[in-house]
Amino acid sequence: MAVRSNGPGHSSRVTASTPTAVTVGIGAFAAYHLALALLMAAAPHTFYAQIGPFGARNDHYIRDVATYNAALGVALLVALRHSSWRVPVLALTTLQFVLHSINHLVDINATHPAWNGYFDFFSLAVTTLLLAWLLRIALAQEREPHAISERSLDEARDPP
Repeated sequence: MAVRSNGPGHSSRVTASTPTAVTVGIGAFAAYHLALALLMAAAPHTFYAQIGPFGARNDHYIRDVATYNAALGVALLVALRHSSWRVPVLALTTLQFVLHSINHLVDINATHPAWNGYFDFFSLAVTTLLLAWLLRIALAQEREPHAISERSLDEARDPP
């Protein structure tokens, strides 16, 4: 449990159950990946027509990618319960979005209608930045307990 100061004489306790930007973000990305996987697996034609109109439609490949999205969604759910999973899963998700953004940039003019390619690329790029921000916060939160325990050890050795 951490204590956050709200000014002189005021503090509030932040408990493990208090939602943070990282836990809310991880939960949202878990829901996104699982919903996308379900749509891709159950209705590949709808996914192709409404979200991914690149090249020729191939239902098998769409369902293959659905399995990846499902696995990432489950890993994100595990990261909600097990904080040690947060940094690695957010790093993997961020990397996937970087690569996905690059792929959409390469094919930016290959969609019909054409505006869809630009919308897809820029929305993926913004989402990549959001994931990188969440990863940065998660890394800082992961280091924070170590800093507190190191300070406690120093104080135990050399009391003020």
